[in-house]
Amino acid sequence: MANALRFLIVDDFSTMRRIVRNLLKESGYSEADEAEDGVAALNKLRNSKFDFVVTDINMPNMNGFQLLAEIKQDEKLKHLPVLMVTAEARKEDIVAAAQGGAAGYIVKPFTKATLEEKVANILKKLGM
Repeated sequence: MANALRFLIVDDFSTMRRIVRNLLKESGYSEADEAEDGVAALNKLRNSKFDFVVTDINMPNMNGFQLLAEIKQDEKLKHLPVLMVTAEARKEDIVAAAQGGAAGYIVKPFTKATLEEKVANILKKLGM
């Protein structure tokens, strides 16, 4: 039941969180929560149940790569698919995201179709 999935959207820019949340909702995923940085996200992930993380890379306090590393080192969280979102399409970031265990990578600005396709492909790969 893919549409009952619970997403955590992590971005230091509230407008971006709202955009991602609305795009997910339009794609049929209405269960979403938000966090303004990796520290807040980790706290929410450890105290609530989520099925999918969409995170920005460049954030204060704890960036997306640090959050990804924390998720992958945590026994209770390491199964979570993490989709990285960034404004920069730097090759080393894409490689670092993949090596860190990210399920996917999107460059801003992106369309609903791009987000939908990425999420669908990740869920299919995971058999969800």
